[in-house]
This record gives sequence, C-alpha cells and structure tokens, in this order.
Amino acid sequence: MAQKKRNRRPGTEKSISTPYDRARDELFHAIRHCGVLSASEDEQIEWMDETLAFMAERHQELSQRDLEQLRHTGLRFCQPVIPHGAEHTAVKSEGANAA
Repeated sequence: MAQKKRNRRPGTEKSISTPYDRARDELFHAIRHCGVLSASEDEQIEWMDETLAFMAERHQELSQRDLEQLRHTGLRFCQPVIPHGAEHTAVKSEGANAA
C-alpha cells in the first residue's frame, strides 16, 4: 500500500538561510523601522553607507559583491513603487462615468 503524500502549505518547510539571506532580512527590518523611508535620497544613501559598514563588521562572511548587492537592493527597497507627492494623478469623477 502506497503512502499518501501530505499536502503542505507553501512556506511551511524550514529552509536553511544563508548569511546573505540573514543580512538582507536584517537590512529590510532596519529600513522599515528606522524612518529612512521618509528621508531624502541623499540621506538614504548616507544611511545605507553607514548601515552597510556596520553590517560588514557584523557579517564578516559576506563578500564585497554581497555587500554591493545589499546596497543596491536596500536602496531600491527605499524607493516607493508609486511616486508620491508632486503630481496629482487622480481622475476626476465626472469623467469616470462618461462612456
């Protein structure tokens, strides 16, 4: 008699995380909780440089390439998907029903 496979939900299996994965998760956590998302682009770059210098000491197993990838990924994470601010892009409601 064949054993029945159990259907597991995706993401319930334990996975082995790499040093890069742990550093990336730590960086994302820091970005979300320290207020850098609302900072200017220059301030974000300065913050990222300081944070990655700290992380290079904390995670000595990371290569220079890993740190460069973290910097790129972190700066992209700081940018909003939809830019907010200068332009008003909402469609007027009177034109929405015309058709």
